[in-house]
Amino acid sequence: MNENGNGRVLMVLAPGFEEMEALVPVDILRRAGLKVVLAGVGSTTITGGHGITVLCDTEIEAAGTDFNAIVLPGGGQGSKNLAASWAVNEKLLLIANSGAIVASICAAPALVLWPTGLLDGRKAVCYPGMEINCPGYTFGDERVCVDGNLITSRAAGCAVEFALVLVEKLVGMEERNTIARSILFLA
Repeated sequence: MNENGNGRVLMVLAPGFEEMEALVPVDILRRAGLKVVLAGVGSTTITGGHGITVLCDTEIEAAGTDFNAIVLPGGGQGSKNLAASWAVNEKLLLIANSGAIVASICAAPALVLWPTGLLDGRKAVCYPGMEINCPGYTFGDERVCVDGNLITSRAAGCAVEFALVLVEKLVGMEERNTIARSILFLA
């Protein structure tokens, strides 16, 4: 999937989102030729946890479900706001049930994915300390964890790796490596 194909990614932003975990993947996914749609919770103007305001393409209710992936950035307050949104949970489950990639980073795997049951029987990682929100579930400690169509990551410092794994899954290893070289990412 690339700019000539159907590569569509839904990035959902809620007030308090962690800016690096959203904007780094948006940039890298767009470098790969993917169409990234930014959907805001409650508005098309969303301010992150560090005061950066982003103008989204649409609100989550109007975003549709025809996507190859859904990405949920973390941030403590951002993840709580994602989880509290009925529209986010509905889109998340519809997109996940279509077989699309579900990608989540930082607090979002614990606060958003776990309550939906999307982690049942799957491996995942989250921000250290967020495990307390998921009784009976054991998170791993890799920087990025892939389990089939589920991609999770731990924190803002993992945002480039997280995004490159998404590119690899959506477009291929060659494009992933091309982008990694172009941004001098050597991990």
